[in-house]
Amino acid sequence: QVQLVESGGGLVQPGGSLRLSCLRSGNLFSAYAMGWYRQAPGKQRELVAGISTGGNTNYADSVKGRFTISRDNAKNTVFLQMNNLRPEDTAVYYCNGNILYRELAAGPFGSWGQGTQVTVSS
Repeated sequence: QVQLVESGGGLVQPGGSLRLSCLRSGNLFSAYAMGWYRQAPGKQRELVAGISTGGNTNYADSVKGRFTISRDNAKNTVFLQMNNLRPEDTAVYYCNGNILYRELAAGPFGSWGQGTQVTVSS
């Protein structure tokens, strides 16, 4: 069974940076489009960044120009570099994958990991 393990979150001041990592167990990582999602208290989970198997990327408008998604297929890992963080970026961040890039936003989804908490506060 595929497992997702997110790491790299923490407490950071506004304007700061964090780099999140997500390790996906199992085979065929390179065959999956991958996405980073976040869920703030009282809000629905949303896709913030996606990367296709070929390296195409897309971002939510709220993070464009500040976040960068990348992947290392040799390490079964997807990254999210977050710069110029804002208080409204505070959330639990998750990763997940889909065979189809166009289905990253709405799913279907496999099992979720535990996520990693990002808190942006002075």
